Amino acid sequence: MSHKPSVLFVCVHNAGRSQMAAAFLTTLSQGAIEVRSAGSQPAEKVNPAAVEAMAEVGIDMSAEIPKVLTTEAVQDSDVVITMGCGDECPYFPGKRYEDWVLEDPAGKGVDSVRPIRDEIRTRVESLIASLIPAQS
Repeated sequence: MSHKPSVLFVCVHNAGRSQMAAAFLTTLSQGAIEVRSAGSQPAEKVNPAAVEAMAEVGIDMSAEIPKVLTTEAVQDSDVVITMGCGDECPYFPGKRYEDWVLEDPAGKGVDSVRPIRDEIRTRVESLIASLIPAQS
């Protein structure tokens, strides 16, 4: 049995970008990739505009809760994708790290969150293609 790849999305508050990315990866990979998200300073709740923007594309994030970044979450992941958390993410040799420069949706309305959501979806689709060989 082959190893199921795992991805950790990290941003400061784990309330917007990382939550949207995790929701897209969970949905689009159809369970083929293990998905985690966390924040270096988690917010109390997920950004309502991010929840609304994702609902528009049929993904329900309303039950998600921001989680604190742990060393274990990084160690247990094959790919670590940071989104503006700077140097607060622990580094382990042999892991694949990517830094996605994305606008922070904090404090923005849904109209401003949509383009961020769409950019995240594009990046997640490329990530899936890099982790799961194409089915013939």
